[in-house]
Amino acid sequence: MLLTSEEILKFVREQGIEMVDFKVADLIGRWHHVTIPVSQLSESTFTDGIGIDASSYPGYKKVAAGDMKIIPDSGTCIPDPFGELKTLSITCDIFEADGTPYLRYPRNVCRRAEAYMTATQKGTALFSPELEFYIFDDIRYASNTQHAFYYVDSIEAFWNTGKQESPNLGYKFPLKGGYHGIPPADTTFNLRSKMVKLIEEAGMPVKYHHHEVGSASQVEIEVPHNTLLRAADAVMLMKYIIKNVAHQSHKVATFMPKPVYQEAGSGMHVHQYLSDGEVSLFYDQDGYAGLSQLALNYIGGLLSHGPALLAFTSPSTNSYKRLIPGYEAPVNLFYAAANRTAAVRIPMYDVNRQRARVEFRPPDATCNPYLALSAMLMAGLDGIENKIDPTAEGFGPFEIDIAEMAEQQRANIKTLPSSLEDALDALRDDHSFLLKGGVFTEDLINAWIEYKVDKETKPLRARPHPYEFELYSDI
Repeated sequence: MLLTSEEILKFVREQGIEMVDFKVADLIGRWHHVTIPVSQLSESTFTDGIGIDASSYPGYKKVAAGDMKIIPDSGTCIPDPFGELKTLSITCDIFEADGTPYLRYPRNVCRRAEAYMTATQKGTALFSPELEFYIFDDIRYASNTQHAFYYVDSIEAFWNTGKQESPNLGYKFPLKGGYHGIPPADTTFNLRSKMVKLIEEAGMPVKYHHHEVGSASQVEIEVPHNTLLRAADAVMLMKYIIKNVAHQSHKVATFMPKPVYQEAGSGMHVHQYLSDGEVSLFYDQDGYAGLSQLALNYIGGLLSHGPALLAFTSPSTNSYKRLIPGYEAPVNLFYAAANRTAAVRIPMYDVNRQRARVEFRPPDATCNPYLALSAMLMAGLDGIENKIDPTAEGFGPFEIDIAEMAEQQRANIKTLPSSLEDALDALRDDHSFLLKGGVFTEDLINAWIEYKVDKETKPLRARPHPYEFELYSDI
């Protein structure tokens, strides 16, 4: 609900709200929350905020300088559907103790990106993320000194055709055979409808939901375009709703890009364009696939900076289990109309003056959406500023499956990083486009790289993998 602080106080009184829940994101992209009884909510809450220890949030302050405060964004309040007592949920921003915006806080990065856009380019940037995820009936894992394993299960999965289910009625999807599958094999239809109902009640229209390719209850929910900050807010809120609805039904939703070997991976394809409020500035009926030169330059920026972008858009070690050939995965840096193996695809089913757009396909939902969407915008704007021609740079368009190309031609196509380490190296070497307008800072980029190396890539590299025992234990 887009309310002022005065309207929120009135709403709280009239609706009998008992608790007010303040949600805040860490650098990596997880929400944290603190809750106050409604008796403690006042006008000063929206100006003075609530004190926190930011050193306990991943990626932020050191212990010696952890005192900061969160101030609610009054334009983000919604009734929280998961509180037993009537609860109002509000997304917050982080400020230094002296009241200045915290430069590492991801929502503040979005605001600076939107301000830079306004200062350098006409129009408004609009984004539509597609959320793909798996819904499992069971998920277990451990990684200890003497053992490591994971186990997932879904009643829909092909591996359960012979399971004793008292009775087993069949209706299992075959491997990679779930796309747009229907009940009774699609067991999560009603669950997704509940998710969508709550998402729409939270103020976010939903385009559709459906079963995805993965047989083990892989699904998708997509929302229409919104401004940069609000689209990123929508991703955070959708993940919160999706996870909690699944939990209430004794299931678990995971946004891991590749939780199941040999099954389809889960991405977060991001549709994007610039609009003047009436028409898409990406539209030109005489251009390639209905795109304007502005759109092509934007694509040039996305592809030129693609390797560095992946450090923010595909930021988990598991992301690169998805980004491998053979699963409609966008592993090559090129653009094309309707080609789902391209890093940048032009959706041809909806090319018109109002919504002509491009789709960046490498991202997944392990990203921090505030940083990922901001980084994509900055790359696109850099392409516009420097008039980067994607065709002249060797980025296509290529209308055929890369696997069907002659080997010599395929060898000339640039590829995306094959690991998080490679993506972080690319970000180290190529991030000046992110620093324009003070949108990102060297401090934030260094903190991101340091966290990812120390907490993710190094620890994973040091651990034996179960498959290594299959390969080497008897040598």
